[in-house]
Amino acid sequence: MDLHRLIARGEGEELEFKQKTTHPSRISRTLVSLANTRGGQVLVGVDDAGRILGVRDPEEELFVLREAAQHYVEPPLTTLRFQEVEEDGRSVIIVTVPESLNKPHRAQVAPDDWRGYVRVRDASVQTSGLTEKLLERQQPEARFEKIPLNKQELAVIDYLKTHPRITLAQYMKLVNIGKRRAYQTLIKLTLHGYIRHHDKEKEVYYTL
Repeated sequence: MDLHRLIARGEGEELEFKQKTTHPSRISRTLVSLANTRGGQVLVGVDDAGRILGVRDPEEELFVLREAAQHYVEPPLTTLRFQEVEEDGRSVIIVTVPESLNKPHRAQVAPDDWRGYVRVRDASVQTSGLTEKLLERQQPEARFEKIPLNKQELAVIDYLKTHPRITLAQYMKLVNIGKRRAYQTLIKLTLHGYIRHHDKEKEVYYTL
């Protein structure tokens, strides 16, 4: 694997840099967010600026990662792949996290405190109850088939082709319909895979 090419992509929805794994509960949030979204990779031994620092003890890092996946994630993540790559005498652990077939996963952040996370851009964001319900319906092996869209539904797609996001209020104004109907339409489009639901900020928004 070309480590430099991978790093050059920069952190994003499917790539995270970690200088080291400090504790299973912290890395478990990243693993859960990737598994709950589209999968991705974690580079352990690379700092936020993309510099290869390497890890002091690869075996210790692997132990923490496996401990996190098995005991700090519910249900446990059993399909992770680990690869140790050496660059200029420095070891980097590449963790590949497939998109899960068993969403939603939750990470243990404290005793008896389990929370869900999804990946939004380059951050692991805690989920709301609605997001977790959507995750349950969006398993990779059982995604809903695309459905014909009516004029009001197509308006969302057309709007998002020229705008980065749309909120419930913006959609209500766009097609001049009430809150309940607008909300049902946006959720329907999310469940069928046309748009994506985000709750990172105070106001929920949707993207393509």
